[in-house]
Amino acid sequence: MGILSGQVAIVTGASRGAGLGIAQELGAAGATVYVTGRSTRDGVRGPATTEGLPGTIEAAAEAVTARGGRGVAVRCDHTDDAQVAALFARVGREQGRLDVLVNNVWGGYEHYDHAAFARPFWEQPLAERWQGMFVAGLRAHLVASQEGARLMLPARRGLIVSTIAWEREKYLGALPYDVAKHAIARAIWGMARELRGHGIAALALAPGFMRTERVLAAMGKPADDPAVIAQTETPAYAGRAVVALAGDPGLLARSGRAYRVGDLAAEFGFTDADGRQVPPFTLPDDLGEA
Repeated sequence: MGILSGQVAIVTGASRGAGLGIAQELGAAGATVYVTGRSTRDGVRGPATTEGLPGTIEAAAEAVTARGGRGVAVRCDHTDDAQVAALFARVGREQGRLDVLVNNVWGGYEHYDHAAFARPFWEQPLAERWQGMFVAGLRAHLVASQEGARLMLPARRGLIVSTIAWEREKYLGALPYDVAKHAIARAIWGMARELRGHGIAALALAPGFMRTERVLAAMGKPADDPAVIAQTETPAYAGRAVVALAGDPGLLARSGRAYRVGDLAAEFGFTDADGRQVPPFTLPDDLGEA
C-alpha cells in the first residue's frame, strides 16, 4: 500500500512535462489521480497534441495506473471556467473528496521564441504574454484553487500546490514571466493565510531545469545525452517532492511558503528517477541586467 493509498488528487496540465511526472509519482504512492489537459488521443474535442509535442491525457492516466494508482483522464481547458467547474463537480460526485490539488497548467511557453522571451518589457508582446502567463497561468491556478478548496473544506484537510519558476525571489530575466510566476507564489501565500484555520495547506513548488518534452525538443538532444543529464532533472523529481509533502505530518506548518525541489530532496531524503539527489536550481543575481 502506498503512503497516499485512498487519497484523491487532481493534477492540471498533466499531458506531459512536470504535470505528468507529478501525476505518475502520486499514482506510485497509491492515489487516484485525475489528470487534465487539452491534448487528447483522438483529437476530437481538442488538439491531438500541443505544438506537436508528445503526450495526451489518456496516456498520462494509463501511466498513473501502471504505477499502481488509478488514473482518470479529463479533457479541460483551464481558461474556460465552465470546464473547470465541471471537472471539480465530477471529482466531488465520483469521489466525494479531494486531498491534493496540483496546479501545473501554464500557457506561457507556447509559441516560445527564445530571442523574444527575454526582451526588455517595453518590447514584449503584452497581449500574448498576458493570455499565456496570466490567464492560462495565474488565473487558471486561482480558479482551480477556489474549486479545490471548496471540495477540501468539509474534511478540514488537504494540500494545494502550485508549480512555479522561483529561485529565492531572484529576478527571472523577463518582466512578464517574473511577475506572473511571483504572483502565483504570492497567491499561494494569501491562500495559506485564509485556509490555515481550516486545516488546508497551500504551497508553491519550484522544480529545477527539467528534461521535459519541450526542453528536449528545444535542445535537440536525446534524454540520455550525458551533457543533458548533468544539467537537468526529471519531472519525477518534482513528483516525489509532492508525495513527500502530502505525507508530511507537519505539512500545515509549511503552508504559505515556496520550496525548491532540490531543497526538499535534501530534507526528506528522496532522489530523482536516476538515483541522483540533484542540487537546487540556481540563477545568477544579475540576470536581466543590461
